[in-house]
Amino acid sequence: MNIFGVGLPEIAVIAGLALVIFGPKRLPELGRTIGKTLKGLQSASSEFEREIKNAMTEDESSNENILDKES
Repeated sequence: MNIFGVGLPEIAVIAGLALVIFGPKRLPELGRTIGKTLKGLQSASSEFEREIKNAMTEDESSNENILDKES
């Protein structure tokens, strides 16, 4: 298992350090906050990608219309 170039042993060490630093009471809250942040970034990234694809499609169709008019 390899997530973002970090293997399972490294993830276990990071989780153990987070448990020691933040404590068992704040760790679930921290996990939820990080999860919500990542979900927001993912949706923003998807929206950006969709806008770029739409712009490229519009540009291609306008180029085709120009070429048709010149013929």
